[in-house]
Amino acid sequence: MLRALPEIDDPRVLVGTSTSDDAAVYALTADTAIVQTLDFFTPLVDDAYSFGQVAAANALSDLYAMGADPLLALNIVAFPSKKLPLSILEQILRGGADKVHEAGIHILGGHSIDDPEPKYGLVATGRVHPDRIVRNVGARPGDVLVLTKPLGTGIYTTALKRDLLPPEREPAIVRLMAALNRGAAEAMRRADPHACTDVTGFGLLGHLSTLLKGSGVCAEIDAGSVPYVGEVLDLAARGCVPGGTQANLRTFGARVLWGEQSQAERLVLADAQTSGGLLIAVAPEREAELLRDLEAAGTLARVRIGRVLAPESAARAGVIRVRGRLEQAVQL
Repeated sequence: MLRALPEIDDPRVLVGTSTSDDAAVYALTADTAIVQTLDFFTPLVDDAYSFGQVAAANALSDLYAMGADPLLALNIVAFPSKKLPLSILEQILRGGADKVHEAGIHILGGHSIDDPEPKYGLVATGRVHPDRIVRNVGARPGDVLVLTKPLGTGIYTTALKRDLLPPEREPAIVRLMAALNRGAAEAMRRADPHACTDVTGFGLLGHLSTLLKGSGVCAEIDAGSVPYVGEVLDLAARGCVPGGTQANLRTFGARVLWGEQSQAERLVLADAQTSGGLLIAVAPEREAELLRDLEAAGTLARVRIGRVLAPESAARAGVIRVRGRLEQAVQL
């Protein structure tokens, strides 16, 4: 679809749409580039304040994945003002503002419309030196792949909506989704990464495959090292799987060389995440430093889940081989 749009011919555009990266990057000077992203969605949880926090953290994550320092944000709001009390909207906006303040910046305005279904998110703007942009291309054979949050938010929030988990379990998943990738990004930048992306709607398999294909490489994943939220494997086996996760497995599963994994395990690896962790490709000699700094930052996961390999041919770029079974259940 994007191929139908005019090509961008501007040397100041350092990152556009060509590699499906996490944000756009535009050079202002030789030392400064602006990084900008937009993200919004419908409520994933019942609590309005929590929804605002998660949506804001999710939008800011794109800046962190690019190695940028946030500068400011704008609200994007759709709300059924004639059907729901404005006090709910106030809570959503307060949640977003508090999370943005935690990132050290402010929301400076925004735009709202009346809409039958609530939606909330941010335009988030950051700054980076043009030589320090971290892209979702550039991974090299031999790199290790490090993940900074456990998988499973899509399946978990679907279970909450279907009353398959008690409502008192909602705050636990909110803490996971609302956790900023700020500390993870700071640790990543010190390790001089070759590539990075955040794991969001296309799941681990989708975002990893895009990173690999754009880098002209492939990868091997050790499923036994991949952290996931404890309940979700059983929930997936019972059929509690969001449509986005199912679509991810159909689309990106075709690029995977599977081992002995069950269908439920495959769905967890493809699970559509909201405000997931960073997936970092870093030289093996920097792995220990990165993991140490991630631990110091208190990230919710900090584990090597695989390695980057040279493809057998150019046509094999983007292929993922998965070995082992899921073992690293994380109890929230």
